[in-house]
Amino acid sequence: MKVWVPDKEMAEALADVAGAEVGVYPGGDDLPGDPAEVEFYVPPFVPTPQSRTILARMRGLKVLQLQIAGVDAFRPHVPPGAVLCNGRGVHDASTAEWTVGAILAAQHDFPRFAAAQREGRWDWHMTDALADRTVLIVGYGSVGAAIERRLLPFETEVVRVARTPREGVHPVGALPELLPRADVVVLIVPFTAETTGLADAEFLARMKDGALLVNAARGPVVDTDALVAEASRGRLRAVLDVTDPEPLPAGHPLWSAPGVFITPHVGGSTPASRRRAVALVRRQLERYVRDEPLHNVITGSY
Repeated sequence: MKVWVPDKEMAEALADVAGAEVGVYPGGDDLPGDPAEVEFYVPPFVPTPQSRTILARMRGLKVLQLQIAGVDAFRPHVPPGAVLCNGRGVHDASTAEWTVGAILAAQHDFPRFAAAQREGRWDWHMTDALADRTVLIVGYGSVGAAIERRLLPFETEVVRVARTPREGVHPVGALPELLPRADVVVLIVPFTAETTGLADAEFLARMKDGALLVNAARGPVVDTDALVAEASRGRLRAVLDVTDPEPLPAGHPLWSAPGVFITPHVGGSTPASRRRAVALVRRQLERYVRDEPLHNVITGSY
């Protein structure tokens, strides 16, 4: 059984799986063999165009196992007869850490203090805090739950919203009434047609003055022009790990918008995520070899 993975480290972790012949394909033009013979394929963590288009030549593919939770970039390329599995759970800890760190940095004005340090300027001023604040988590899945677990020790109130409402979790339709009471709004929704432009001008207008928007989902979930307008007026603040467009080009007004702090899509890019991705791939391959049901199978719209 031919298995293609993106790097040597992962190949070595799978080398002793019975019946697996593992090849390394980083996602470029050089191929380790015939794509038509590949049954189990793991694209690179940061997909390349070739890592997607090669799927058209994988006529015998049975499993497409992603290392990331988002499937939007690969779904149109999945060959007939292949099962698509995502990396749900792999990045929960790292993304949750980034989110809490981002909130703390913004509330305590760390970016402004860092700028003052570079200038050698003692910029004393009062800051906000996370304690006693209300955090609205929009997209309460496994990552959202991981974020909540890390927020509660900071003495916050957490309000949950998800596509599927359940006990303690509000429906998306409740956002108009929930947004005005939130001090921090965290976006961690999957990127779908329904979530594209979710945080539009109306959404942002409902947020309270001085509130913080945290986008750890995908850039197009937020209307960039609307956010720039709100930030430029000083009404809202934002911490963004993702942007639209992405990468954000030099000179884009989002770079210089007051109260906006940007990181270059690094929330899940940690050694912890890497270790968990390798472990997930090995478990999935072992289950496939034993003809057992796979985890994280994507069905329906998401």
